[in-house]
Amino acid sequence: MSTLAWFALGSLAVWAWLLLGQGFFWRTDQRLPPVPRGGPDRWPRVVVVVPARDEAGVLPLSLPSLLAQDYPGVAEVILVDDGSTDGTGKLAVGLAGRYGGLPLTVVSPGEPEAGWTGKLWALRHGMALARAREPEFLLLTDADIAHEPDSLRLLVAAATANGLDLVSQMARLRVASFWERLVVPAFVYFFAQLYPFRWINRRRPLSTAAAGGCVLLRTGTAVAAGVPEVIRQAVIDDVSLARAVRRAGGRIWLGLAERVDSVRPYPGLGELWRMVARSAYAQLRHSPLLLAGTVAGLAVVYLVPPVALVAGVAGGDAVAAWAGGVAWAVMAGTYGPMLRYYRQPLWLAPLLPFTAFLYLLMTVDSAVRHHRGRGAAWKGRTYARPEATSER
Repeated sequence: MSTLAWFALGSLAVWAWLLLGQGFFWRTDQRLPPVPRGGPDRWPRVVVVVPARDEAGVLPLSLPSLLAQDYPGVAEVILVDDGSTDGTGKLAVGLAGRYGGLPLTVVSPGEPEAGWTGKLWALRHGMALARAREPEFLLLTDADIAHEPDSLRLLVAAATANGLDLVSQMARLRVASFWERLVVPAFVYFFAQLYPFRWINRRRPLSTAAAGGCVLLRTGTAVAAGVPEVIRQAVIDDVSLARAVRRAGGRIWLGLAERVDSVRPYPGLGELWRMVARSAYAQLRHSPLLLAGTVAGLAVVYLVPPVALVAGVAGGDAVAAWAGGVAWAVMAGTYGPMLRYYRQPLWLAPLLPFTAFLYLLMTVDSAVRHHRGRGAAWKGRTYARPEATSER
């Protein structure tokens, strides 16, 4: 057999494993766990903490949805204005005055101390204020996340009914432009492949992760885990948070959202590229060896199948063409459920190799930025490589 045929067969073997042995990551049925009709006997106090930096563009779409939560217990919102220059804090106060609803407090912690990322510095300040209210739960949600009116109620009911310490939903990201359609569903697909939700949600978990846009966290568990101080340097703060909670003995659940949506637009490839590149190399622990392995893996798993099919047909290599075609078909088939979740046409599924190639380039660019001293850059701040202890 040709070298290309061997590579194609290797890729097909990997896809057979991914289809059946990687926690059925491609299924999209991990939604909020069931709750008793009517909810808990006593609705616990909740404080919502929203870190916000230069979010005036999205706040009118997200903050009113938090203030309008139909929650049977006591709840309030703390928005932490993290050094915004666009009037985020003033806008939040105005929105609260216009829409009413849950009580809103707007605070500003000043610039982060050395060793803190901006978001975690803001969360530290907001969580400290929240704990003074003695809530049983904290809802940590990003400023670009809009919630349906029953979102908080369903989150709390799921946590209390199932004895969960952290309930996280991956918000449905905006998919409107061509590039969003091409890149965004794949972003969630790759995340689920890396952290299969079923493995996370097991009684005896095989993986640990969270989605930082929407995290309901039991306050006592946060204190026991030392959050956020223990993860203060984390660039990928959601996964680090989940690991800290798990180390403290907390139970975690992660799934796809039905009532929580991101309103942040990424209309062009440049915006999406920066979103991925700012943290991709941090995900690889800033390791050149892991980078090389990731690039090789992406090439074999996602790029070899279409190349083998086309080259095999053109060159009369039946084994390469057959193995490449089957692997590509399995790949597209596993991507279909995520496209349906995002209400996108299934003809996008065969384009996944092209999208994976873009992610490969974004990952390499993330490493290049790091080695040029730019680290993980976000909203005017650049973060160098964290101390190793912050991610363990």
